[in-house]
Parts: sequence; C-alpha cells; structure tokens
Amino acid sequence: MHMEIKFVTTGGTIDKSYSKSKGTYNFDILGPSICNILKNANPNFGYEVISLTKKDSLDLTEEDRQLILDSCRGIRNKRIIITHGTDTIIETARKLSSLKNKTIVLVGSSQPERFKESDADFNVGCAVGAINVLSPGIYIAMNGRIYRWDECKKLDSGHFVSKQNQNNLYKG
Repeated sequence: MHMEIKFVTTGGTIDKSYSKSKGTYNFDILGPSICNILKNANPNFGYEVISLTKKDSLDLTEEDRQLILDSCRGIRNKRIIITHGTDTIIETARKLSSLKNKTIVLVGSSQPERFKESDADFNVGCAVGAINVLSPGIYIAMNGRIYRWDECKKLDSGHFVSKQNQNNLYKG
C-alpha cells in the first residue's frame, strides 16, 4: 500500500531566517523548510507540500486559522502534517479539532531549520513516524514526544509536556 503525506506549511520559527541590520536582529519567513528536510531525508513515501501562510504564529489571525481548517478539510488525503510556530500551535490544533476523519500532526521547532543546532529535523521525523501509526485525531509533535492536542501545554522553557504529568521533562 502506497503511503502519502500532505505537508501544510504556515511559517513559524521552523521557516525563519535571521539577519542582523543596524545592530538588531530581524527575521524573514522564507520558503517552506520542510522541502529541505524531506530532500535530505530521501523518504520512502509520496508527499506534497502546500504553503498556506508565511507568518510567525503570534501573527496568525482567526482568518488564517480558518484557512488552515478549510484547507485540511479539502485535502482528500487522511494524513496531514502541519509545520507551525510553537507559540500558538495549540490554538490552531483547537481550531482543527472538529475534523474527525483525518490524522493531523502539527509540528514546529525552537530553532530555525537553517540553524545547525535546530530541532526541526528531529521533530519532523517524529511527526512522520507517528503519523504512520496514530488513529484519526489532532496531535502535536515536539521534543521527541507526540501529544493529543488537548493533553499538552508549552512551558516557559519552550518544552511541551503532558498536562497530567508536568514533571516528565528529562534534563539529561
């Protein structure tokens, strides 16, 4: 059976590029970094990348979230991975929670994919692995873990943890 994943990109840190001008750092959101991640991974599945927005997640509006929902609803494929900024990833997941017949994993990174120390490749790899075995629902893939969207929260440190067990952060 042939597997195909639709990747929907919305911007966020994963797609950022920083530049220094006049002593301050500014960022631009460039093309979808998922294309680079997938090219380097040479995956054994079919995929398509759909770019919806190029925004920091703090700049996403209710209209943007509706666009993401409508786009996911219109995608015939049952497996969708959305790259998204982590600050409002749970809000977008909440908006998508009305979709019952698809498996959707939202994923982001704490550092841009273009940075050597980025967690982007790792997080996307976790999302791809998880989407193969998850039942329909809305999930968030971050920090090597997969969470149901309504069972996790983001800590001030940037890590995502389970709401039930907030002491599950390993600091090895």
